[in-house]
Amino acid sequence: MARPKIARKSTNIDMTAMCDVAFLLLSFFILATQFKPQEAVNVITPNSVSSDAAPKKDVVMLSITPDGKVFMMMDNTDKKITVLDELNDRRKLGWSADDVKRIAALPFFGTSASNLKAALQLPADKYNGQTLPGLPAQDTANSELKDWMYAVNTAHQGGKINLLLKGDMNSKYPAFKHVIDAFKANDLLKFKMVTNPENVPTDSELFRTGRRKSDQ
Repeated sequence: MARPKIARKSTNIDMTAMCDVAFLLLSFFILATQFKPQEAVNVITPNSVSSDAAPKKDVVMLSITPDGKVFMMMDNTDKKITVLDELNDRRKLGWSADDVKRIAALPFFGTSASNLKAALQLPADKYNGQTLPGLPAQDTANSELKDWMYAVNTAHQGGKINLLLKGDMNSKYPAFKHVIDAFKANDLLKFKMVTNPENVPTDSELFRTGRRKSDQ
């Protein structure tokens, strides 16, 4: 007796739910993504084997270019306004409250305090590390950078400050010394160097120490 044939039906998969999930995930990543802020200049940092991640909140980062220019970037707008108010009073700049808010909207500080209002007139594509002279830091007797760091320290009184120093691998020692002297003058003795992380060399003592710890 022949076996009865079962009619074949086409397979139909409802993709509606999967599409909904895909669009929900896409929307989440778009809304949750934090775009990298504009930096003063592209700095090629030296390599290191440190695994510590750079902080992302309450950051004050100073960047040093190969030719010794110093730029400062802050992520907290309220703190930027406080820094500018303190600098305005300390150096008698005569800025109005509106001037301070407009200057605080700059992505980074890259010129002397007295020239910041003029820098507001620069087109966005001209406000960069190539066209700006950097913060005055070379005058050891009357370094304006010391006043900047005094204002930064004042703005963060009672709170945490994540002070970062990001120097190009071709920067010269005097440029670093000027910045560190400004730190010391304001009792800012804790800061982190920004480097390019790399794996620990397998033939190094640091690698062997790490393996011994993991085996214990």
